[in-house]
Amino acid sequence: MTFNDILASAGISPDQVNIMLHSPRAREFAKVLPTLVHTRRAALDQYQSTHSAPAENALKKGRPFVAVFVKIGDKRLVFAGIYANNGWQNQTVSAILSKPEAQFLSQTYGIYHEEAEGDPERRYAVFDLVLTQTLKDLVGRLIIGTELTQTYVRLAEKFEANILAIQEQGVAETPPPHWRDITVTAAFLAAIPQGWANMLSQWRGIYLIVDGTDGARYVGSAYGDDTNLLGRWKAHVAGEVGVTAKLKARKSHNFRFAILERVSPDMPAAEVIAMEHTWMKRLQTVEFGLNS
Repeated sequence: MTFNDILASAGISPDQVNIMLHSPRAREFAKVLPTLVHTRRAALDQYQSTHSAPAENALKKGRPFVAVFVKIGDKRLVFAGIYANNGWQNQTVSAILSKPEAQFLSQTYGIYHEEAEGDPERRYAVFDLVLTQTLKDLVGRLIIGTELTQTYVRLAEKFEANILAIQEQGVAETPPPHWRDITVTAAFLAAIPQGWANMLSQWRGIYLIVDGTDGARYVGSAYGDDTNLLGRWKAHVAGEVGVTAKLKARKSHNFRFAILERVSPDMPAAEVIAMEHTWMKRLQTVEFGLNS
């Protein structure tokens, strides 16, 4: 079975469809883009509103639909939906970068970096792609296999892609691995999958922050009636800089998080704090790190 077979089953002729294959070069953004499909669709829509010249030309030819896929592995992409192509309008760089989702993409993942450093009055075609309800039950579940090239907007009738799987569970719903194997970045926390959020919002324990710029380390703890690992981690990256004395001198978007030890939800606070201090001693994060 191919994707064109699925289009035909939905009553859509392939010659009415462009295929868009997202495979971002920015590493952190590439990791979270499949999750943004579910957690922050507006950011995905902002990202795919502007394109390279060849993709622009393809989209301007008037095909009414765009089938969007996002890379999740080597030659593997997940279906993100069928969009209606409602045309475009030319906008300046300054107008594009003034939009909230563009600012989110820029500040969190470094998207629009080149545009921000160029002429603010340069104009780009901004496409009005609107998500439809067609094949919505396959979003996040339909996995295809295909070769990726620099031509990321293609004609559906010429698109050779086999269906590799239709998963019962969507990509964004996948639960996290064992807690000892979890390492997440600030960028990942900005678009955390629901399955991960559900688990981390229940867990408490001792955690490690590493500043990716120089490897400096900080040990913290999450405990109490209204505190959990996810809440603590999000608090650390809520602002532009860290929240403690030494972390305040550092950009929070460089932080990476891992769990050193999980604790019982009813463990007394004094015991958790004592455990936290043993980790500080073992990792020497007071003498050589970011604890004080």
